[in-house]
Amino acid sequence: MAYTLASLPQLLSHGFDSVIDVRSPAEWADDHLPGAVNLPVLDDAERARVGTIYKQVSPFEARKIGGALVARNAARHIETALMDRPGGWRPLVYCWRGGQRSNSFATILGQIGWRVAVLEGGYKTWRRLVVTALYDAPVPAPVVVLDGNTGTAKTAVLERLAARGVQVIDLEGLANHRGSLFGARAGGQPGQKAFEGRLALALAALDPARPVVVEAESSRIGACRLPPRLWQAMVAAPRVAVAAPRAVRAGYLLRAYADLTADPAALAAVVDRLRPLHAAEVIARWRAWVAAGAFGDLAEDLMARHYDPRYARHRARSAPPVAEFGTADLSEAGVDALAARIAAALAGIAGG
Repeated sequence: MAYTLASLPQLLSHGFDSVIDVRSPAEWADDHLPGAVNLPVLDDAERARVGTIYKQVSPFEARKIGGALVARNAARHIETALMDRPGGWRPLVYCWRGGQRSNSFATILGQIGWRVAVLEGGYKTWRRLVVTALYDAPVPAPVVVLDGNTGTAKTAVLERLAARGVQVIDLEGLANHRGSLFGARAGGQPGQKAFEGRLALALAALDPARPVVVEAESSRIGACRLPPRLWQAMVAAPRVAVAAPRAVRAGYLLRAYADLTADPAALAAVVDRLRPLHAAEVIARWRAWVAAGAFGDLAEDLMARHYDPRYARHRARSAPPVAEFGTADLSEAGVDALAARIAAALAGIAGG
């Protein structure tokens, strides 16, 4: 049975028990449908071998060898990953374009008795919908930007706004990066295509009648690029800003970046990447603070010399915020109270 995916919201409620990507591990790593599992019917080397035979020998020989490999790999998956699936299990299977790999695997699963469907057009259908949503269609809800200098707990506020029923998109969460030179997270970032897939689904889930709050970002979050339409909407959007004393922000950063301060060698390596932007004596002082464990001094000086001036130059080109929320408390309770104030104010912004 062929399954037609006509819109991104459809993927949020497709009704299948599992989504199976039968492409090779390299294709899977580049991008895949969210929630899918990878059960390749040809691994990377096998796919390359079959492709070479197809071009250099004949399509018939390629299909013959490919069929043997697919059957062998399918048997292994059935004996391992799928052995515990019940008789009523309903998987959705896809490959690159809904062709031989997915149909071959689906045929075997169907013969067992499972109610299997093949995604019409395969991965290319998904990717086409993602590109249309991000690069051709307007952002589906009015955007409000949550702004503030480094260390003002914007990401934590965003999480608490979501818990209060405010519509948000956590761009840094989707990119698995905290948005600064020091922002790498465990597990690394998704590839650009995978990031775009996550973002497209998040946008598809929005209620267009309500504003969506996003954190102020540059056009890149680590290595992930924001699509131009979203970036332009963020630049033009009304901003609500958070302000806090530098010492309070430094204290918050020590908690938020505890993973980095726990690895002084990695922290020093990141400091070294700032050499083109600051005098040698400044870099030497920062490195000395890293070596001495003086992370509070480092955080305050990084904000004073590096981050705050850059934020100020960027904001000088923008309209002033529509609301600003000052706080001297960025403890857990303080962030909760801050989020409550912002949530209350959002009711009057962008039609919220």
